[in-house]
Amino acid sequence: MSGSGDKTIILWDVQTGGVVRTFHGHTDWVWSVSISPDCTTIASGSGDTTIRVWDLQTGECNQIIRGHNSYITSVGFSLTNLLISASVDGAVHQWDVDGQPIGPAYPGYGVALSLDCAHFISWDQEVATVRTSDSGAIVVELHVAGGIFQHCCFSPDTRFVACAAGEIIYIWDITNSDPCLVKTFVGHTKDITSLAFSSPSLLISTSDDKSITFWQFNTLLKEPVASDLKSTPLTSVSIKSVSLQAGDDIAISSDSDGVVKTWDLSTGLCKTTFQTPANGHNWRDVQLIDGRQVIVWLTDGGICIWDVEKSELLQMVDIPSNHHFSDFRISGDKSKVFCVDEKSIQAWSIQTGETAGEVRLECVPHFCSLIVDGSRVWVHSEDSSTHGWDFALSPTPLPNTSLDRPHLDFIDSTKGWNTGPSRIEDTATGKEVFQLPERYAKPLVSQWDGRYLVAGYECGEVVILDFDHMLPQ
Repeated sequence: MSGSGDKTIILWDVQTGGVVRTFHGHTDWVWSVSISPDCTTIASGSGDTTIRVWDLQTGECNQIIRGHNSYITSVGFSLTNLLISASVDGAVHQWDVDGQPIGPAYPGYGVALSLDCAHFISWDQEVATVRTSDSGAIVVELHVAGGIFQHCCFSPDTRFVACAAGEIIYIWDITNSDPCLVKTFVGHTKDITSLAFSSPSLLISTSDDKSITFWQFNTLLKEPVASDLKSTPLTSVSIKSVSLQAGDDIAISSDSDGVVKTWDLSTGLCKTTFQTPANGHNWRDVQLIDGRQVIVWLTDGGICIWDVEKSELLQMVDIPSNHHFSDFRISGDKSKVFCVDEKSIQAWSIQTGETAGEVRLECVPHFCSLIVDGSRVWVHSEDSSTHGWDFALSPTPLPNTSLDRPHLDFIDSTKGWNTGPSRIEDTATGKEVFQLPERYAKPLVSQWDGRYLVAGYECGEVVILDFDHMLPQ
């Protein structure tokens, strides 16, 4: 079933793609169509400000409903064949079988019903409101800072709501009165024009960028550990570190309040949440080591190594106070912590806190970042030069040709004074492969392992991109 700017509605045969019937009567664009649950009736909303109700078999218009003052953006049927509609006039109405309004009008420029018709969601620019269909009571209200809602829909089980604001899709878990933002989809380059769940795990979107995108979506694998979410709201805490552990199918983040979260790489959903004492410290890293999460952070007295799950101190490493570090990483083999400053790369044992090696640097720009793989570490400088050492036994220089990591590298614009966008670049050719769009162009921290890119932002969001099907072969 489709509505068109040619003022008609067409019923299509999904097997053959042929036209079954064309409905004529509207005098302006048809913006929305809906089929009744018993598949006998069609409702359509038009720019002529009317809702028309049609007999599916005969194509005749049985009723014309007038009550809106501008074009109709959304129409839908309840299980009892009652109608709900929204219009650019900013009102949401419910109608009985005779076309008479039921109850009060609600604010909204668009409306969508849940699959069981027990709830509907209406959106009024910066606020999307979920209500019960029988009484109109508010269930939850959803907000996006600086965004304007354009389309919303329910998952088949009504547990989740997906909303499009501009080019971005947000998904909330609305199972309690305090909705939780569990997923953000980024990929469209122009405004999203429609959203629909095709199954509990698949969301489809269309956009003005002329694309149709299928997004994989799953439920939480594990409920987050209880935490005071009000003290760490999504929009006010900066992400200070992110790490990738693709072998365990997780990413781990730590924010400015010391909250550590584990994220599932396949779904992007939060699995666990822990509070740690690492408040306000910039240099830190978190890894899953021997089945437990360990966070290390730089304090005034040295390096603190902390068992996240047990909330206990494992090691304190004393370091000179005159070092000015520019990056800080746990080694890929989980045995060491590396620090780089303007003079050297230093390594300490996570198990004992003892020195595990040091490399003096002859000339390194003020800003540089670490790339770690097992016991090997590379310094990637602001001038794009890369130098590496193997700390397995004693620090041994690696030739430049031994950078046998993926040939693609994540170029982080937040290192140094570069204000350009962040991008994935082919290190052999220097050609750009992918660029993070707009608001996600400048993460505070990031990690890239050749397939996954995880990035953390000042607003508290963590974005995970899977490049498995995007990279050139």
